[in-house]
Amino acid sequence: MQAVTEQPSAIRRYYEGLAQGVFRATRCRACGKFTFPPTGCCEHCGSWEVEEAALSGAATLLYATHNITPACHPRFEKIAPYVYGHLRLKEGPIVQAIVLGVEARPDALRALFERGPVPAQAETLAMDDLPVIAFRLAG
Repeated sequence: MQAVTEQPSAIRRYYEGLAQGVFRATRCRACGKFTFPPTGCCEHCGSWEVEEAALSGAATLLYATHNITPACHPRFEKIAPYVYGHLRLKEGPIVQAIVLGVEARPDALRALFERGPVPAQAETLAMDDLPVIAFRLAG
């Protein structure tokens, strides 16, 4: 009888990667698309033939707003108020994440909106419990 080797879960590997500044997704072997955060099957075609893939961390901010008070989860209370938004990753998926490099004020958000889509780069925020992905605006 062959021993079964236990593989770490995709979510565990995702958080281990974040702690090291590596942004993991899964890439489908059938359709070639990325799923982020990583899962056991492709969110696009449903195939179970997926493999771990590292993302570049490059993204484009599409939309941003500020949080409400109190923060949505206790882990975010230390950084509130903050900006969060929808970002399109270079590899395709659209994610929601904290946006760094802009203040959570109406005038700052309006100026950001008027700039249009803005390049951003992923980075890891060390929180008390789990690391969190965030995106810092370029320029």
